[in-house]
Amino acid sequence: MTTRRTLSVALLASVALSACSTVGKINPFHGHENGERTVGNAADARTNRIPVVSLNDQLKVSDTLKGQDFFIPQPAPMTSWPVPGGTPEQSVENVAAAPDFEIAWRRSIGASSTRRKHVTAPPIAAGGRIFVMDGVAEVSAHDAKTGATLWRRNVMPKSRRNHEGWGGGLAWADGKVYATSGFREVVQLDAQTGQIGWRSPTDAPVHAAPTVSGGRVYAVDVNDEMLAFNTTDGTQAWTYQALTEPARILEASSPAVSGETIVSSFASGELVALQAANGSELWNASLSRTSRTNALSEIRDIGGRPIIFQTDVYAISHADVMAAVDFRTGAPRWSIPLSGITTPWAAGDVVYAVDLAGRVACISRESGQIYWIHELDPDGSVKKKKKLQRLYWASPVLASNRLIIANNFGDIVALDPKKGTLLKKLKLGSGDLIGPIAVDGMVYVVTDKAELVAIR
Repeated sequence: MTTRRTLSVALLASVALSACSTVGKINPFHGHENGERTVGNAADARTNRIPVVSLNDQLKVSDTLKGQDFFIPQPAPMTSWPVPGGTPEQSVENVAAAPDFEIAWRRSIGASSTRRKHVTAPPIAAGGRIFVMDGVAEVSAHDAKTGATLWRRNVMPKSRRNHEGWGGGLAWADGKVYATSGFREVVQLDAQTGQIGWRSPTDAPVHAAPTVSGGRVYAVDVNDEMLAFNTTDGTQAWTYQALTEPARILEASSPAVSGETIVSSFASGELVALQAANGSELWNASLSRTSRTNALSEIRDIGGRPIIFQTDVYAISHADVMAAVDFRTGAPRWSIPLSGITTPWAAGDVVYAVDLAGRVACISRESGQIYWIHELDPDGSVKKKKKLQRLYWASPVLASNRLIIANNFGDIVALDPKKGTLLKKLKLGSGDLIGPIAVDGMVYVVTDKAELVAIR
């Protein structure tokens, strides 16, 4: 009932964004005081918080970098995509995939998004199979070449104590698929047959995909609690409670893992590094502003995944902060005034980010200065088609030297990663706010209508 009341407030707020996806339903009315960065140990983590940024600057191209060249690596093949970001670090550079950028096939995967259920799980891939989950927690495996269904398994608990549960996602490791959902469970399935190995309950719904690494499953629930489960039997290893935040986006984030360190983001705008062994806090940074000028800036949620790339962590908050922080210490390296609900993409010398205004920014990883900004709907032609909906763009993927981005109106575009110019545009048939994956030479997209679309 508490969840339903929160959602009702979010829906009644006219400043909430009215897209068909869950990220459009937000609550702008509540937020904590000044956004800060935490240093020190967990005991004093709530009192030694330092602002990442405090000025309300405008996003703009650097006079020094404008028109300058930069390095991105050549496309390299990916044979599996076990978590939403491709690797436990949630970062991949330039994937050799979909050079023709043409739709090869599309297949239905089950129940589509409606007012009461939502398709939120990014596809994952392993062993020549694509694994997906529809709007009612049905997990299915599909042949990566043809899309043919190999098995289906609904992971909704038999008791259905919350029949309106939705959300969640998938991860793969060692021949097993791990599913989280809004039905307050983490479930292990056999990747070959779909048979359930174990179920473990959670106290609150989980709206994002888990991350699996080092024999543990990591997931974050809607109460901003990080949960760690053993992959062998599903027993809970430890938990970590971040600051709770009533005002949040109903988009959720998956943790990033590198070695023995986990980096996770929360609705409070916290970016936290934890020890994988026991969940002890290593550092805590806050991606929010000390000066906020409107109701939406009170929502600090980091809806996209943080990514670990080389020595830094990159993340984007709704509170108008995109930041790079040192992976080892959490010390801020740079920040820019960019508000988003997407996951950044790092490659070579740059990191790409998509903001709420529908702009793509190409940013220097070293300095945070901007090479170029591209307006994805410059003439407003897409917005004019559906005047009552807000246009959103999903997280980008760099594949075969094309920056690929989809939107909730059913378009998917390919941009030149060096210049930001439009190279090609396709119609998906329905909206996508999950973000594509690129594996085995193909790009795969799951749409709001529960269709798996393959792009060659």
